[in-house]
Amino acid sequence: MTKRLVSRLRQSPGAGETDAHSARGLQDSPIFVIPNKLCAIGEPLAGPSTNADNSRAASSRSPEPDKKVAFAALQHRDYRWFLGATMLAMMADNIEHVISYWVLFQKFQSPVLAGFAVISHWTPFLLLSVYFGALADRYDCRKLIQIAQVMYMVVSATWAILFLTDTIQVWHACVLLVIHGIAGVFWTPAEILLIHDIVGPKDLPSAVRLNATARQLGILFGPAVGGGLMLWFGAPTGLFVNVLIYVPFTIWLMLVPYTGHLRDGAPARRGMRWREAFMIMRDVMEHRSIATMIFLGGAASLFVGNAFQAAMPEFAHDLGTEKADFAYSALLAANAAGSVFGGFVLDGKQWIPPTVKAAIACAILWCVVMTGFAFSTSYPLSLILLFGAGALNLAFYSIAQTIVQLESPVALRGRLIGLFSMSAFGLRAFSGVTVGVIGGLIGIHWSLALSSLILLAVTIALFAFAHQSRAVTEAS
Repeated sequence: MTKRLVSRLRQSPGAGETDAHSARGLQDSPIFVIPNKLCAIGEPLAGPSTNADNSRAASSRSPEPDKKVAFAALQHRDYRWFLGATMLAMMADNIEHVISYWVLFQKFQSPVLAGFAVISHWTPFLLLSVYFGALADRYDCRKLIQIAQVMYMVVSATWAILFLTDTIQVWHACVLLVIHGIAGVFWTPAEILLIHDIVGPKDLPSAVRLNATARQLGILFGPAVGGGLMLWFGAPTGLFVNVLIYVPFTIWLMLVPYTGHLRDGAPARRGMRWREAFMIMRDVMEHRSIATMIFLGGAASLFVGNAFQAAMPEFAHDLGTEKADFAYSALLAANAAGSVFGGFVLDGKQWIPPTVKAAIACAILWCVVMTGFAFSTSYPLSLILLFGAGALNLAFYSIAQTIVQLESPVALRGRLIGLFSMSAFGLRAFSGVTVGVIGGLIGIHWSLALSSLILLAVTIALFAFAHQSRAVTEAS
């Protein structure tokens, strides 16, 4: 027996050979494929990894536990910084809305311009999301996000100058509103790919929920901070201060190694023509789970979206809130507050798994709650329903985004995320028709209820489709 053991030891590779083999295996691991420099925007990702970047990326990744962990994404140091910077940037976005919309209303008092502000915010998502998703597939996502942040800063500073000099004209406002909308499309797909890089697939559901929660915190605090800046410093100075709030995120992106492609180790992809950008819609039908989530997000945005927020003054009036006081502000904030609460509870308790059926079930409950709000005549009940609607909305949107991101082929991930953004955000441009315009004909309560019930029928059909698809898959 001893002779056989010695013989095996002699036949095994030497220590040096084993170490070399291990080193080669480590270098070939996708985790360590990091560019050796920051890529310019016109330069595809390429180049070997460096030890400094490798150690930096590895240090933020915590060991993967076998059991579910509350707030799992927060175990990653760099994600904690990312989350705070994202919340600040989203708050700055909403501060700009609050100040610029108020001054435009005081200056022009134009309902048409107010309507254009909504259209210009969401239409770029409808027209450009897939193409900008392809850019995120090909280039360094840090650079794309930085471009978006610079665009936001330029828009805020330009608003400030025009308001300070009292030279603002309608065409100035239209141009700035469009640039602001395009910046949002630049930001979204690149940010989602960057999150995947920072936390990896295991903690991605937690990261998506927390990122959505941070954005809702920005939406919640933005109006309060914007109103305070306008009250203390005036609109022009408040907008100049707002420019500085974008700076931390822009600087942080210069200090981290993540490109949006680090974990996949994917080679540089070829460019994409405009026509090819929309051919992806046909290809997505091969991935039923992804197609179902994209359709769910689009249907929710088209039929209901966030158009009920624009109609909140009429809901408040019918609930007995005649003045723009705390009661009215509470109605406006209830949905965002519910989203924040829901995000923390869902990620802390891990109650809802990131599955297709869970997303559709949350959407069905959301439809029921929104229908209840449409018919509610009680102010306290309306507050509770809006709060619950915010939590359910965050739940099904974050689950849908997670499924699209996890199940997308690596080479198409940015494009499919762009397609999801086009559907889930771009179609909100038309929710003003399904809720607002029809509300002018039959009443806002009936239009919201009717839109919610139509969406309920669609989501129930999607649930049946998802169940049938799973049964067919298991049978095959």
